[in-house]
Amino acid sequence: MKVKKGDTVLITAGKDKGRTAKILKAFPKEAMVLVEGMNMKSRHVRPRREGEKGQVVSVSSPMNVSNVMLICPKCGKATRIGYSIVPTSSKTSDTGKTNKKKFRVCKKCKSEI
Repeated sequence: MKVKKGDTVLITAGKDKGRTAKILKAFPKEAMVLVEGMNMKSRHVRPRREGEKGQVVSVSSPMNVSNVMLICPKCGKATRIGYSIVPTSSKTSDTGKTNKKKFRVCKKCKSEI
């Protein structure tokens, strides 16, 4: 999953299409993200205490990660995400692998995210 908590995303499908918001939580195993204030559902809440009334509360629910697109912090456009792997040192570790750093790259402006 190429988006993570704290990323600003554009909603590309559903009733909130075209709106931008921040990711509150990511669920990689389910390929879902919880986006702030989007995909609102009504939930009926029972009264907890004596004399309290039941109510209907709006709660945001997770949406599929395929329905969101990351907004690049550098160029400000909705973009796809790629990865770039750069070796951090020429030394190899005891296991025989070279040390590498992997980071996300904007496909439009080619800058590191």
